[in-house]
Amino acid sequence: MSYTLSFKPAIDLYGQHDPSAALFEDGELRFAIEEERLTRDKHAVDTFPERAIRACLDHEGIELADLEKIVLPYDPKLRRKILPHYLKNTVQLEGTLRKVTHLRNVARDQFVARFLPTRAVESRLQRIGTPVPPIECRSHHECHAVSAFHPSTFEEALVVTIDAKGEYDSTVVWHATPDGLSRVRTYDHPNSWGLFYAAITNYLGYRMFNGEGKVMGLAPYGEDNPEIERRLRETIDTGVDYDVTALTGRWGTEHGVAALEELFGRPRSTDTDEFDQFEKDLAHTAQKLLEESVTEMVGTYVDRVGTENVGLAGGVALNCKLNKAVREHPAVDEVFVQPVAHDAGLALGGGWIDRRPADVDPMTTVYWGHEHATDEIRGLLETNKIEYTEPDDLERRIAERIADGALVGWFQGRSELGPRALGNRSILADPRTEASRDRVNRFVKHREEWRPFAPSMIESAADEYLENATTSPFMIDTFDVRPERRDDLRAVVHPADDTTRAQTVRKDQNPRYHRLLREFEDATGVPVLLNTSFNDHGEPIVDTPTEALKDFFGMGLDVLVLGDCVVEKSGSSDASP
Repeated sequence: MSYTLSFKPAIDLYGQHDPSAALFEDGELRFAIEEERLTRDKHAVDTFPERAIRACLDHEGIELADLEKIVLPYDPKLRRKILPHYLKNTVQLEGTLRKVTHLRNVARDQFVARFLPTRAVESRLQRIGTPVPPIECRSHHECHAVSAFHPSTFEEALVVTIDAKGEYDSTVVWHATPDGLSRVRTYDHPNSWGLFYAAITNYLGYRMFNGEGKVMGLAPYGEDNPEIERRLRETIDTGVDYDVTALTGRWGTEHGVAALEELFGRPRSTDTDEFDQFEKDLAHTAQKLLEESVTEMVGTYVDRVGTENVGLAGGVALNCKLNKAVREHPAVDEVFVQPVAHDAGLALGGGWIDRRPADVDPMTTVYWGHEHATDEIRGLLETNKIEYTEPDDLERRIAERIADGALVGWFQGRSELGPRALGNRSILADPRTEASRDRVNRFVKHREEWRPFAPSMIESAADEYLENATTSPFMIDTFDVRPERRDDLRAVVHPADDTTRAQTVRKDQNPRYHRLLREFEDATGVPVLLNTSFNDHGEPIVDTPTEALKDFFGMGLDVLVLGDCVVEKSGSSDASP
């Protein structure tokens, strides 16, 4: 028995967002969780994943010393390749003091990266236990690529990893075979689509590395705007030889935002509740240019390496509209997108990086987190004097309540890894009416009312509802909804383009959730539910029953299902379920 721990630190040189940890036994994934679920701080910025590491060890009942090795999905020594960029940034700064300070920081960064790459990590791990096992540093983008190929079903694939930045690289094209991965092309930082989209996100009033999904959701409300497109195309180059450094070429995104302000002659947005037509058109154009470049890149290199299979990972691969464009490219046969595509998924690639691809099981689930026993849930409810029932026909009762308009918090089994709730930490509602969507936005999620929701549906029914339907268990791809079925899915169809980001559900993947969908189908004729993550605006998805109860009583939910236990707010139902 051999244990490997892989984690993304998010301290000092190692990045700033989405630390996570994953534990493997003889190469098999046993437990994985993001630090934000435990700190309750969205993205856990600048946080060492001590809680996530402890949770991994506690799940298996082992100590740090029981690990054979630790893998960090980041290799600081590769940062020497980014030194010319940092020196160029120094020259561009105004004022001698700022230049000296920046140069001093660059020198310290390079010294630590070269001579003390794991010292900070070792000192933090010593708080958890000693001795600290051997630590190996592996390439950021290679770990992303491993996470997109090894757990796929492909024998061979083109893999594209796209994010803000690795050690020195921003986008990498890989040829993946049974023997492993080889780089085909590297786009060096700061030539980064992740940073380009982050600058657009900031300019539109959201925080970078947090609001990109909202910009993607805003994009279909916009239209082709020749003037916006002309100005952007005069500033950046798209296509397989893209160059976005006019907006991303300096430290951070503030330069990019300032450049956009000058380019369009208007300041950044400050109100994200409503957007004018210019802002919608800008989001639309940014999405269009991203899709244009990545699909051209994919089309060029699948032909060059001789495969029709494509794997995607990196934070930009969370863009489900982009994934749809790749999937529909005529040169592409099949696509696998790592469901934990952002940096939290690096822990998965780090754990698999020394395994042969054939030795890694296909990824069919992301339920790798905490689970809470029914006795624990009962004890919590009884200690807090919260009335509950345990109906024998739970799925039927809850399906009927949803069909009658109830908004349901659904807390089951092991928590999901990644940004999507997939039926274990979910808020559920009737997908058939716009009123249902609006209630969830206004009274439950407390977010902008224009934002769309996504559905869960029984996999065997996907062809009936979706154009070009494929298995989609991770809610990371977008589909056109068949015109004759749009009235059944009004709450989960994007109002501007009639698409939806569907999750397909099989019985073997999630038996209870599948039963609930079947019961809802029996009650309504529609095997679909509106499914959004169980969290309030600006907080991580709930991880514990206590957190679920807090959100239940603080949000406009009517029913809470904790395992076998059902809690209702007083007056929310004419009859107890």
